[in-house]
Amino acid sequence: MISLDAITVSYGGFTLLDEISLHIGDRDRIGLVGKNGAGKSTMLKLIMDLQSPTSGKITRTTDQRIGYLPQIMEHHKGHTVLEEVMTVYEDLDRLNRRLDEISLELADRTDYESDAYHRLIVELNEVNDQLVLAQSEAPEESVERTLMGLGFKKEEFGRKTETFSQGWNMRIELAKILLRRPDVLLLDEPTNHLDIESIQWLEDYLKGSFTGALVLISHDRRFLDNCTTRTVEVMLGHLYDYKVPYSQYVELRKERIAQQKAAYANQQRMIEKTEEFIEKFRYKPTKSNQVQSRVKQLEKIERIEIDDEDLSAIHVKFPPAPRSGDVAFEVKDAVIGYPQKTVLNGANLIVKRGEKVAFVGRNGEGKTTMMRVLMGELEPFSGEAKVGYNVDIGYYAQNQEDVLDKKATVYDTLDRIAVGDIRTKLRDILAAFLFRGEDIDKKVAVLSGGERSRLAMARLMLKAHNLLALDEPTNHMDIRSKDILKQALQAYDGTIIVVSHDRDFLNGLVDKVYEFIDGSVKEHLGGVDDFLRHKKAESFRDIEKAAPSRAGLVERQVLSGSSAPAEPEKVLPRAGESGQSSRSYQQQKQQSREEKRAKNRQNQLEKQIAELETKMAAIETKLAAPTPADDIMDLTRQYLELKRDLDARMDEWASL
Repeated sequence: MISLDAITVSYGGFTLLDEISLHIGDRDRIGLVGKNGAGKSTMLKLIMDLQSPTSGKITRTTDQRIGYLPQIMEHHKGHTVLEEVMTVYEDLDRLNRRLDEISLELADRTDYESDAYHRLIVELNEVNDQLVLAQSEAPEESVERTLMGLGFKKEEFGRKTETFSQGWNMRIELAKILLRRPDVLLLDEPTNHLDIESIQWLEDYLKGSFTGALVLISHDRRFLDNCTTRTVEVMLGHLYDYKVPYSQYVELRKERIAQQKAAYANQQRMIEKTEEFIEKFRYKPTKSNQVQSRVKQLEKIERIEIDDEDLSAIHVKFPPAPRSGDVAFEVKDAVIGYPQKTVLNGANLIVKRGEKVAFVGRNGEGKTTMMRVLMGELEPFSGEAKVGYNVDIGYYAQNQEDVLDKKATVYDTLDRIAVGDIRTKLRDILAAFLFRGEDIDKKVAVLSGGERSRLAMARLMLKAHNLLALDEPTNHMDIRSKDILKQALQAYDGTIIVVSHDRDFLNGLVDKVYEFIDGSVKEHLGGVDDFLRHKKAESFRDIEKAAPSRAGLVERQVLSGSSAPAEPEKVLPRAGESGQSSRSYQQQKQQSREEKRAKNRQNQLEKQIAELETKMAAIETKLAAPTPADDIMDLTRQYLELKRDLDARMDEWASL
């Protein structure tokens, strides 16, 4: 489908990609991994023809539809959310107009055997197929389902796009891409601005509904594991292709490197012994044949090389936290929001010294608003919100685009706020965050998302804080950097409040979770995995309550002598057994009924599909050689309606 052949990308004397080759098949699910700056985003730009390679060739299939979500994009303004997303259906108008044009032309023509007439028939069928594919579901329904899956509320559909943050506008663009149903989907860190529920929805869509090829850049391990079956590593200009998901790739990569090192060591020992033999007996006539044989053996040997590894990593150790009061941050019965909207009503939370706390919930529920209250940027309408005694806050803002001065250099960004002896250590701090040599003179404007994240984190090292307020700190960070940051935060002896949707990052880091939902704040003790398990249990609670009650009803009917199942002895538990067998039997019986109902529906659908196909074949015959009495436009409409009906029944049959 897409082939990259011997692609090289160079900038001056630096080679980013060195003669790489990659084939992307029709159904491939590829996770593109590697450190920030390795060239992953560049590869997507090459595929999209947004950047040209220094050398090599890129081949794409004709008429291929590619959906591309970059990390940073321009957002359209002036439309509501619904109007903007509905622009993806503009092609439907063009197709409908063309359908009318062809139908009118066919109605006027009588040259039924000519090539031109048959070309029109072929085009008519193609346009019909495109319309059927595009209109298998009402556009409004598709848009609503997709937007709500990505976290929008229905009442937000009428808001202008410019009133949303960059993260929400990214969701709008993602919705447009998904609704176009591309053959190939290129996603560059799509989860950076998604909450946990939206990530789950996107996972389900990519695993279930999307049938094309996927190339995904993400630093979310679970998302990669759930959505990809192949992992391509970009490292030091080369590609390493593994036909497994991310977690298996990590293990296979370790094994490959270990095997290479072992083989290399064995070969080096053999070469060393051979060279010793040659040197020892080089000048002895009696050994000349053996010496020459060993020399030829060395010349023919294929030398094993160990693949280069990029072992550079950030080295983070937060300064010791000065002691604060027992309570670091407390909110009591607070009503919080903005003049035009109340976000939180009656919010209560308490964060004590040394606790590591996560704020979770869908975007727009008030997590960042609470961070603004913590930073003193926002006051509650009523209630109380206070920071504890001697609390010194180090704040990592989500919107680094706005916080960092794009015109400043990397070094100046730290130099402007550093005071005292720390100024002599700025280069060491920057080196710990992988800004070395000429990197410290780069302008912030040219840094990648991951580099800006590292620079913002480096600013927190300039002073010893006892409360770190981190709003989405791992956005754009590569997996290795996230791991090291997580380890540093685990070792940090101060208080942490972190807003994040990164499940792996939060797991093992936080010991308390505050869920922001429906204008309120709920406390959950334990880590993020405990919280997620609790949420799943809640969603099944009503079903668990209903199942025993139905089983109990059956038991009461049997005991009272009223109408009972055909085999009451299987419903009633035997002596010494619990009521669990009754419930199990009822569940099996219910499942059997559902399977029987599904089978009957499947048989019914098969008959309906056969009838529809027969009717469509008859219309196709008429369209191929119409008589003067035939109404071409009416036949076309009938055919299109039958085609839609057929597709709907085929989809239902496939699901059964």
